[in-house]
Amino acid sequence: MIDVRDCEQCGARFTPRREHARFCSARCRVAWNRADRSQPAADESALAWAIAAMSDAVARLPRVAGLDRPRAFAVVSEAVWWVTIVDANLVRYHPDLYDCELASRPEVERLLIEETLAGLRFVRNQVGNEIDRGYFIQPGSVAAGSGRAQDWAWTPLPEPSCESLSPRGLAWEMERYRAYESRLAGRAVVATFSCASSFLNVVAAGMATPADVSNHD
Repeated sequence: MIDVRDCEQCGARFTPRREHARFCSARCRVAWNRADRSQPAADESALAWAIAAMSDAVARLPRVAGLDRPRAFAVVSEAVWWVTIVDANLVRYHPDLYDCELASRPEVERLLIEETLAGLRFVRNQVGNEIDRGYFIQPGSVAAGSGRAQDWAWTPLPEPSCESLSPRGLAWEMERYRAYESRLAGRAVVATFSCASSFLNVVAAGMATPADVSNHD
């Protein structure tokens, strides 16, 4: 199924490259942002805070020990939340920086980053669907039973039940599921977050801070 939607700026019909794309072109996105940036400093401050929280959650993962599966996933899910929040905000407010950094990577690395982030979005979405949260992770083959977060791996999962989704929503969720199975399932949890957060931090490093913006006004 081809996903076609209306550009929120000019009304033109377009096929989105990303799930939450709102504009048909960079020109329309820039025009919208110029007309709708009533609180830019607040937006940037919130994003900077989310980036700091993401970095803290990811850095804490390898140090957590003595966990059973439910408690381990509680720690992991915090990192999932912050990574996907930062990713969504960078895509929304800094898409040019985001796309430029992706384009600078070799194709194999670019696909790894894109699909890793898509797989984490799948985890985020499925957590609220009355699934046993501990089911998403399992002890890894190395040092199994140690209870250390760094020894957990993602569990291969069956296709999700998406009966409540629209055809468009189903297509996007199945794309996220395939990314999960390709890039996360059977792989180390900590390595997944290292890949995702490293990329997001590089993109964020290219942002203008609220202080930079005010200094140029």
